[in-house]
Amino acid sequence: MVAMLHSDTLFGAILGMDTATKAPGNLRPPHSIRMSIALTVPERAQRVVASDLEISILGPCEFPSPLAERLSQAAVHYVGQADRVLLDDRLSRLTEFKEDLSRAPAFELAGPRHRIFFDPGKLKCGIVTCGGLCPGLNNVVRGLVLELNHGYGVRQIVGFRYGYEGMIPHFGHQPLNLTPESVAEIHHEGGTVLGTSRGNQDPKEMVNRLVELGIGVLFVVGGDGTCRGAMTLVSEIKRRGLSIGVIGIPKTIDNDIHFIDRSFGFETSFSAAVDVIKSAHVEAKGAKNGVGLVKCMGRHSGFIACHAALASTDVDFVLIPELPVALEGETGLLRLLERRLVRDSHAVIVVAEGAGQDLCETNGPASTDASGNAKLNDIGVVLRDKISAHCKSRGLEITLKYLDPSYHIRSVPASPADSVYCWNMARNAVHAALAGNTEMLIGRWHGRFVHVPMPLATRYRKQVDTAGDLWTSVIESTGQPVAFNM
Repeated sequence: MVAMLHSDTLFGAILGMDTATKAPGNLRPPHSIRMSIALTVPERAQRVVASDLEISILGPCEFPSPLAERLSQAAVHYVGQADRVLLDDRLSRLTEFKEDLSRAPAFELAGPRHRIFFDPGKLKCGIVTCGGLCPGLNNVVRGLVLELNHGYGVRQIVGFRYGYEGMIPHFGHQPLNLTPESVAEIHHEGGTVLGTSRGNQDPKEMVNRLVELGIGVLFVVGGDGTCRGAMTLVSEIKRRGLSIGVIGIPKTIDNDIHFIDRSFGFETSFSAAVDVIKSAHVEAKGAKNGVGLVKCMGRHSGFIACHAALASTDVDFVLIPELPVALEGETGLLRLLERRLVRDSHAVIVVAEGAGQDLCETNGPASTDASGNAKLNDIGVVLRDKISAHCKSRGLEITLKYLDPSYHIRSVPASPADSVYCWNMARNAVHAALAGNTEMLIGRWHGRFVHVPMPLATRYRKQVDTAGDLWTSVIESTGQPVAFNM
């Protein structure tokens, strides 16, 4: 039977609609904008209590860890006594708990434990990759297999094919046996050797499959939708009183999982986007009044667009889903672009795929993909056509090149920095799993790897704080206004 140690206070749907507190300085957007964007990280942190950060466990840890003798004593945490990392590290916030520091919300520090829940010689583990492709998926699969095998002596590891589909027998996807030899070179490739898919499956059938195969731990690699699917799986496991752990490794190039500094693959993705922006800049400079228009991924969050623009230093305008895009008017995008062309004779625009959706014409009700995400209209094509029409009406001859590298940037192999990050996430996921933790993600917070409860990670969606330092740095780099036509 699962021992429940966390509080499932899932009030995020209500709290997420709260208006934000006053933004600092003169960069505070108008009230209408602040009403429409998400709460900032500090504002959300203030709505989390200590019990929300407690981790579910399967039971007492009765087996000595094989790592305890190999590693230094300082590297191994005693079960139940691991140090914690504060959710909000601001001193002003900490003083609120000076009377009782145990009330301060803090994540459990990740790492190996001196005793473990599972007998490694008898344990069988499963790995599944879900959702869209992302750089580093193969690195994580490889890391899980190597740490399980070399670190703990787990010999039985299977990989489910094509996401959660692979756990449903009638799809006919046979699991792969994963060994150190079979995964030795996969990190050099993009994508995932296991394959992936979108969409939910019946949790009862998935648990039946886990029981049939004798799986004790399932590692789930995916984004927020995948984590929600994993939570339904955990609920069914708990209902049956089974001792099966479910551990998540957060994957999304959009970097939109909250209470995690960054998800793996994000650094690689925005680095790949930088190369495309450089090409757009060359194209723009190669013609009088040249315009380079680049669309990046980012359905609800503009992190890739922001970081790629900052890293390239060649971008004049960044459009993100967190702020409305106004085209008309003296401070609308079109007039600002005109003035930029008069000044520099070229310009580069980076737009996140979820930005400016209200500018797109729709035919009928919005449709969704298999994961339940609304299918977006192509804002890049809309901007291309509207910019061209506007400049023609003004007698301004331009040469516009539209580049859409969306699927390119998510299918490349992981960068060196992401490769290291993937390895550390994988090994810490194995440490957590063997210690009997469940319904949690491995994340990094304030530079330390920590255990993040799935209910907390999926409570909010992380978005760019338009009153925060990242957006401020974009404004300072591009010279664009805080908001268009405002």
